[in-house]
Amino acid sequence: MQIEEWRAKGKNIKINHFNVFYIQHIVDEQAPTICIMHGYPSCSYDFVHVLPFFENKFNIVLHDHLGFGLSEKPKNYAYSLMEQADIALALWNHLELKNIHIVAHDYSTTVANEIMVRKLQGYNQLKIQSFTFCNGSMNIQLAKLRIIQKLLKHEIVGKYIAAMMNKSMYVKNMRAIWFDKNKFKQQEIELLYDFLMHDSCTEVLHRVSTYNNERKKFWNRWIPIFKEVDFPVHFLWAQQDPIAVKAIAETLHDATPNSTYTKIDECGHYPMLEKPEIWANAVIDFIKSIT
Repeated sequence: MQIEEWRAKGKNIKINHFNVFYIQHIVDEQAPTICIMHGYPSCSYDFVHVLPFFENKFNIVLHDHLGFGLSEKPKNYAYSLMEQADIALALWNHLELKNIHIVAHDYSTTVANEIMVRKLQGYNQLKIQSFTFCNGSMNIQLAKLRIIQKLLKHEIVGKYIAAMMNKSMYVKNMRAIWFDKNKFKQQEIELLYDFLMHDSCTEVLHRVSTYNNERKKFWNRWIPIFKEVDFPVHFLWAQQDPIAVKAIAETLHDATPNSTYTKIDECGHYPMLEKPEIWANAVIDFIKSIT
């Protein structure tokens, strides 16, 4: 597949003055809707292999966050996780979604975390039914960030590291976070790099990469709130993730009342690419268990 083939599956829409790329698949107006959000440093293409498992069972919406994939990459923008939450909610409201299940990976787990905070504060327009958090360094104090992540988020050297980013560097760092290297498909990861660099991402990559600083700054807004949850929450975690280590899922699961914890063994940071059928079935089984 090439970029234009993926683009043809979706649409661009103006949300909060920015162009946002999204894909929507409707199987039945009465069926549950799953809103899927991608990780860093990739895009909605992360889920190319899991979509066929959902297509006849659920309505699906996935989009590229600002600064990623086929969405706009504004140069003078903060790329706050809170603003990414604003964009996601505005998109879902525009599409008139209701009774949705949010599934978030990596970067997006904190976007979903922010949306969860707002739900607990009384936001109920979308009638969000559940949250699935997958392999994200949400509790940043427990995460094992790679050197490249630390450099990119640095306020001084970050822009220089971003300027030096190339395909071989990207592929090397992505390969390192796969558990089963035999399942690492270099051609697909090179395509993810092309999505990332589409529309001059090197000019904004250092800004996008500061999100882990926000996780530290707003830890008290995002992490303690799990103790107050009164709706279904699912932690879906690849157990051999070297960055968003399983201790993050274990700690949050223990803190969250009546939460579900599904383990994917012998799998690295991108379970939807490394073990797509197992990942998709875990999402489906959880949603079926609560609906």
